[in-house]
Parts: sequence; C-alpha cells; structure tokens
Amino acid sequence: MAIAVEIIGWIGAVLIVGAYFLNINGKLQSGSPLYIISNLLGGIFFTFNTLMHQAYPSMIVNIIWVFIAIAALLKKKKT
Repeated sequence: MAIAVEIIGWIGAVLIVGAYFLNINGKLQSGSPLYIISNLLGGIFFTFNTLMHQAYPSMIVNIIWVFIAIAALLKKKKT
C-alpha cells in the first residue's frame, strides 16, 4: 500500500507541475479543459497522498485546489 500512496503522489505532482509548465510555455491555456482536469486530478491525488502521510495543512490546500478546479469546470460548462 505504501508504494501505491507514493506513486499516486508522484502522478499528482507530474499532473500539476506538468500543466503549469505547459501553461507558462504557452503550450496549454489556463482555461483549457485539459489544464483544469490536470489540476483537478493532481489535487485529488495529492489530497490522498497527504492524507495518508497525515500532512493535514497540505491536504487542506489540495482540497481547496480541487474545489477551484471543479468551479472552473462548472463555469466553463455554463459558457
């Protein structure tokens, strides 16, 4: 189980940092569904990882990150 928790955490890191890297380099717009979904999944994976490590402040930040991504997806859906 411990290795799965670490793998999920690393996948979350790659999703969030990868999306940010692509955004900064003009390859992925911050409003694009791919960017938002990458942040949503990355936040979910980080939330799980930080929960398992009992890193509660980081867990709260990632829960907020997930809610921001959900709000962005819902906003996009309305337009």
